[in-house]
Amino acid sequence: MSSPDPPSQDPRPKRHGPAPPGFEVRAGLASDLDAVTRIYNHYVATSPCTFDTREFLPGERAAWWNGFLPSGRHRAFVAVSRGEVIGYAVSHAFRPRPAYDTTVETSVYCAPERRHAGVGTALYERLFESLRTEDVELAVAGFTLPNAGSEALHRRFGFHPVGVFHRCGRKFDRFWDVQWNERPMR
Repeated sequence: MSSPDPPSQDPRPKRHGPAPPGFEVRAGLASDLDAVTRIYNHYVATSPCTFDTREFLPGERAAWWNGFLPSGRHRAFVAVSRGEVIGYAVSHAFRPRPAYDTTVETSVYCAPERRHAGVGTALYERLFESLRTEDVELAVAGFTLPNAGSEALHRRFGFHPVGVFHRCGRKFDRFWDVQWNERPMR
């Protein structure tokens, strides 16, 4: 593993041109739960990027989705194209103990046909812009290795690796490593 890049003075990524055409990013709504669940279930069934091993019904994820608010630390944004949700990004509690309140864990998922199309970047831009004025000291994110796309996206947003948990998850009859990353928010 290479040395982490030094944190920049401004942790927001530098935009490499205008947002990709064909979609908008907005706050997640209760009505987005079916689409968000469908996107997530794709990765449950096909990828080690989540360690869930069974697909969910939308109702099983309602409490989780309804925990995101229009303001504050815990947010959800969706990318929408022609009325269809094509990706989402969230920030949620890192741990349940009060001393962790100023740390959020982030994640982003894109519809499989929209990967590598700028959707994840646009979602993270909106998420981190919304958190800029909140009482958030640190954002953390973990991803299963290998995952060059997720690693590049998180580096672009000022995350740097802090460690790897080796063989910490078993899915598809093999063990996977997870790299943990952090991004100072101040």
